[in-house]
This record gives sequence, C-alpha cells and structure tokens, in this order.
Amino acid sequence: MDGSSSSSQSQDEVPLMESHKFFHFEDGDETIDIKIPEVVDPSYGMYVWPCAPVLAQYVWFNRHSIRDRTVLEVGAGTSLPGVVASKCGAKVILSDDARLPKCLENCRKSCSANGLVGVEVVGITWGRFSADVISLPAVDVVLASDCFYDTKDFEDVLATFCYLLNKNKHAQCWVTYQERSSDRSIEHLLTKFDLQCTHIPLGMFKADEPHLAGSNLPGDHTIQFLLVTNKTAVT
Repeated sequence: MDGSSSSSQSQDEVPLMESHKFFHFEDGDETIDIKIPEVVDPSYGMYVWPCAPVLAQYVWFNRHSIRDRTVLEVGAGTSLPGVVASKCGAKVILSDDARLPKCLENCRKSCSANGLVGVEVVGITWGRFSADVISLPAVDVVLASDCFYDTKDFEDVLATFCYLLNKNKHAQCWVTYQERSSDRSIEHLLTKFDLQCTHIPLGMFKADEPHLAGSNLPGDHTIQFLLVTNKTAVT
C-alpha cells in the first residue's frame, strides 16, 4: 500500500516500532520463504495489508512468466509482491511516495531481509511525473497492492497507471484492492483514462482462502484482483 495517504506529520517525529511477518509460498517441489519488516507508524504504507499476499500469490502463480522481465511495484510500502517477483527471477524496481523517505527505506529493508541486492528503489508520487518517473526503463508488469484506499487519490493513481501503460504498450498492471464500500468502484474511472480491466477470480490462482502463504491474511476481507491494460494494448 502506498504511504502517500498518511497524515502530514513528519516521519522523523515519531519513534518507530519494528516487527516482521513471514510468508511461505509453495507449489510442488518449489518453495520460497519471505520475511517482511513492518513498522507501527502513522504511514500505513509500512504495514502488510490484506491485499499484499493475494497479489504476491498471483506473482508466485505466474513466476515463470515474469522471469527476466522488468517488474515495477508502485505504492510498494512493505514490498511483499515485489520481493516475491525478485525472488522469482524478475528485474524489480520498487517505488513509493517520493515525499515519504521512511517508506522508501522500508522497501530497502525488505530487500535486505531477503538477501536481495541491486533492486532499485525510486520515489513515485501519484499523479506527479518527476524525472524519476520519466527515466524509468521499459517495464513489463506493474504491481499495485491496495493503492485504491483513499478516494481522493483514485484519479491520481489511475493517471500514473495511464502514463506507465501508454509508455509501455505491451505492459499489464496487476492490481489487488480491498472492497471497503460498494460506492468506491474504480471501474467507472478506467474509461476516463482509456484503460480497461479484466476481473480474475482468486480461485484461479489459489488465493480464495483466508490464510495465504502461511500467514493470517487476507482474513475475512473481500479482495478483488484486476488485470488492467491500455485499451490500445499490443497483444
């Protein structure tokens, strides 16, 4: 989840309490174990939310298709999906709000905790197209876990998706979001940004259960998975 929806209080003003969550993914003889540092902090992007293991499960389920591909996780926070992608052989870039340095540092901590080196971490703020955004390399997959949290950010999030998908015509956004209200759908906004989506049932990638990857998440929360593309995507 993106930390950009946090309060305006400086991240340096509050002492932080750290803990870890552990995740285990398996498929036949193939397994990986992931350790994710969490921080109890007003920036809720530094906590593993229920959408993250669902998206990470989809990454794991599609691990062979992303090997050697470039994967960008936006609003990464604790970076579980991106870390899984990197462990599966993808070339991963992690990003979170450029205004929240501790969220960016937590991305780096997640990499360090899992023995990952060379994973680039960049600041990307929703709806803002800085030099870091413009200079991104070509990407194949964009990961977004629970980035649709605050309705005031929805259009900025989609503007960022739109920019990335226009720049990378073949790319896909893999998106998980938690249903918090039936009035908070993003689908009506997709048309405005010339985007389209496909709903993928969680059962298709073995994510339709309350406990994934050996964790207690997503629990009883209703999680949706969307595969978002540009309407003019190259197939």
